[in-house]
Amino acid sequence: MSSPAPSPTAANTGPARIPEPGSAAPDPYMPGHGTNAYRVTRYELDLDYKLSSNRLSGRAVLHAVTQYATAALVLDLTGLRATKIQLSGRKVRKYSQRAEQLVIVPDVVLPPGEAFTLDIRYEGNPAPRRGLWGEVGWEELTDGVLVAGQPNGAASWFPCNDHPRDKASYRISVTTDANYRAVCNGTLVSHSSRSSRETWVYEQPEPMASYLATVQIGRYELLALNPGAAEGQVPQFAAVPALLAEAARQGLTRQPEMMRTFASCFGPYPFPDYTVVVTEDELEIPLEAQTLSILGRNHLTPEWESQRLIAHELAHQWFGNSLTAASWADIWLHEGFACYAEWIWSEEAGVMPVADRAAAAWRKLASGRQDIIVGDPGPERMFDDRVYKRGALALHALRVACGDLAFFALLHDWTSANHHSSVSTAAFILAADHTTGLDTEALLHPWLHEAALPPLPLH
Repeated sequence: MSSPAPSPTAANTGPARIPEPGSAAPDPYMPGHGTNAYRVTRYELDLDYKLSSNRLSGRAVLHAVTQYATAALVLDLTGLRATKIQLSGRKVRKYSQRAEQLVIVPDVVLPPGEAFTLDIRYEGNPAPRRGLWGEVGWEELTDGVLVAGQPNGAASWFPCNDHPRDKASYRISVTTDANYRAVCNGTLVSHSSRSSRETWVYEQPEPMASYLATVQIGRYELLALNPGAAEGQVPQFAAVPALLAEAARQGLTRQPEMMRTFASCFGPYPFPDYTVVVTEDELEIPLEAQTLSILGRNHLTPEWESQRLIAHELAHQWFGNSLTAASWADIWLHEGFACYAEWIWSEEAGVMPVADRAAAAWRKLASGRQDIIVGDPGPERMFDDRVYKRGALALHALRVACGDLAFFALLHDWTSANHHSSVSTAAFILAADHTTGLDTEALLHPWLHEAALPPLPLH
C-alpha cells in the first residue's frame, strides 16, 4: 500500500508472533482470518464475471498440505456462496458458511502432512468488505473492476487461506465482457474470444500471499514503457484507458530509471516484468499487488507527490511482494523500506538528498504525538504514516551507522537470501548483524520498540 494520507503495503519470527499450530488466530492482527491447519501450495482460479450485473461465478482449486491433524478445513470467504465442493475428487456433504468463513468437514480426520485438493464452485455479487482500514477487496469502478486486497480483501473474490505467511503459486483465468481487458498477477499465457466474451489467463509461478492477488478489469490498452528493453532490463508496461495513454507515458517516463536505481540498491528485480494499471477513476491512494501496481488517473503528474508514490509502489515488489512479512506486526518491513526507497529516488532524481528527506520526516514526527510502537503498531495503526516514516528513519540510522557500502550490501543479501519467502524483524536484525558487524538490535530498538522519537541520525 502506498503512503496513506497523513491523518489516516524463510521466516525466523519469534514465538510470540507466530502461535502454535492449531491456534484459532494465526495472526493477532487478523483474528478470524487464516489458519495454521494447512498450507496452500497453489491456487487455480477460474472466474466468469458480468460487468452489468456485477455477477461472479467462480471455481477455485486449492492444492494444499495439512500441517497437523485436522477435522475441519476453514477458508476465508465473504459475500459469496459456495455451491459445490469436492475434497480430493470426492463430493463434500458437510460444509457450512458462517460470518466470513467457509468450513469444510472431511469424512475422516486428515493426518499431518496429507496432500489434498479442494475444488470449490461459488457465486454471488462481490463487494468490498468493511473493516478497520475502510473498504478492501473487490470493488466496482465507473467502468470496470478494481481489487484492493491489502490486508484482508482476498476473501471477497475467492476462497483462500488469507494470511501473508501462506504463499502459493497462482493461475488466474478471467472471462468477462468483450472489449475489456482483465489484468492479473504474473504473465499472460493465453487470451481468447468467443461471442461477446473474452478470456484472459495469467500464470504467477512465484509464491504470492493471498492479499497480493488481484484482478483489474477495464477498457485498457497495453503500452510498453521501455519498448525493446535490452537484455537484463525488466520489461515494463502500463494498462491504461486509451484517453490516458499519453498522460501515462509522461507520468511514468522515469519509472525505468527508478527500476535501474532500485535494482542497483536492492538487488535484481524479483519478477519477469512489471505492469502499472491506471484507472480512469481517481483513487485516494495507489495500490500494490505482486508484479502490478494500480494508480488512479490523478497519480500521473510530474510533481514529487505523484512520483514518490510511483517509486513507493515499485519498491514494494522487493519489500512486501518478494519478501513478505510473516506477521502483520512487522509491516514496517514493507512500508518503512518502500518509504526509504522514495528518499533514495528523490536523491537520484535530483529532487532532494536522502539526508534532507530524513531530516524533514524527523521534524514532522517530532512535532506530533509519539505514542506508537512502529515494530508492533497494532491493527488499527498498521497503516499509520508514522510506521512508514519512522521505519524509513530506522533504516537511515542503520545506514549512517554502518556506511553505504555495508548498508547496500545488507539489502542485496537480505533480498537474495529471502527471495519469494517470509521475513521477520528478528531475521532482519540477524542479517544486519552478520553483514555490518553492528549491534543492530541496540541500534534499532529505540526506533522500532519505543514510543519516544530517537535523535535524528546525522552523518
